[in-house]
Amino acid sequence: MKQASAAAIAARQSDRKAKKQLLGLTVWQYKAFYLMLLPGVLYYIIFKYVPMYGVVIAFKDFNMLEGVMGSGWSDPWYRHFETFYRSPYFSQLLTNTLLISIYKLVFGTIPPIVMALLLNECRVRWFKSLVQTLTYMPHFLSWVIIYGIMLALFGQSSGLFNRWIVEGGGSSIPFLTSTEYFRSLLVGSAIWQNLGWGAIIYLAAIAGIDPTLYEAARVDGASRIRMIWHITLPGIRTVIVLLFILNLGHIMDAGFDQIYILYNIQVYPVADILDTWVFRTGLQQLNFSLASAVGLFKSAIGLVLVVLSNQLAKKWGENIW
Repeated sequence: MKQASAAAIAARQSDRKAKKQLLGLTVWQYKAFYLMLLPGVLYYIIFKYVPMYGVVIAFKDFNMLEGVMGSGWSDPWYRHFETFYRSPYFSQLLTNTLLISIYKLVFGTIPPIVMALLLNECRVRWFKSLVQTLTYMPHFLSWVIIYGIMLALFGQSSGLFNRWIVEGGGSSIPFLTSTEYFRSLLVGSAIWQNLGWGAIIYLAAIAGIDPTLYEAARVDGASRIRMIWHITLPGIRTVIVLLFILNLGHIMDAGFDQIYILYNIQVYPVADILDTWVFRTGLQQLNFSLASAVGLFKSAIGLVLVVLSNQLAKKWGENIW
């Protein structure tokens, strides 16, 4: 019995040694790829994981002179969360954040897919390249520049659309300062900025579909619409689900840069979100503990949504992990 147990232990140790040797050989064989991977790994370790210890200031009365570890703990430990929850703006901030994010998620998912399908079906190469270049260029524009474009188009006094309306006998519309139109402009400008960039991802996924499937469909007499519906869309379904799950994790990030540049005091009731409130209340007033508490609150909700959506996606076999 003891001899059998000793033999089993020796076999396991030998198996571990063989696996380590195999791992070492594999790493050495692909050493160039691992070296290429190293900068990305170091970036995430240094700038994403190491700073995570700072999240403890959400439970402390942070003092910059005393530092993170020297600052005393809050009493009670959830005091900053309670301060945020009891804020008179809590429900308005949460509603605005969720509505703007959901609008962007719902209305911003389909256009890049449609654009990718249209570009994939285009047979005039120069026209396809031109459209693709023009549609993904806005992705590289800052929101300050985009605000200037929107001001030229939607400004109440000198905007192009308002000039047309006035010349047609109507009254100018305050698009940028009206609670009725502001969310639509936010969502529309976000879709316009990311339309071409999102289409690139789907075009890459379409390029990976087996071309013999299309050839077989043509032999069977399938139209282009049929091939799109039965071959192209199922072929990129995994990418669609993947991007949807990742975007769902950012549902509490309604787009601070965009809203901070575009909004004004007149549209606070429909445009003020968690991030802008944290910037004003937490950072401008140097209340870093409150800002960290709200950030942790957002991250926790995002994590829960990603896990739940991944579990739901498992039913269709499209989960991330």
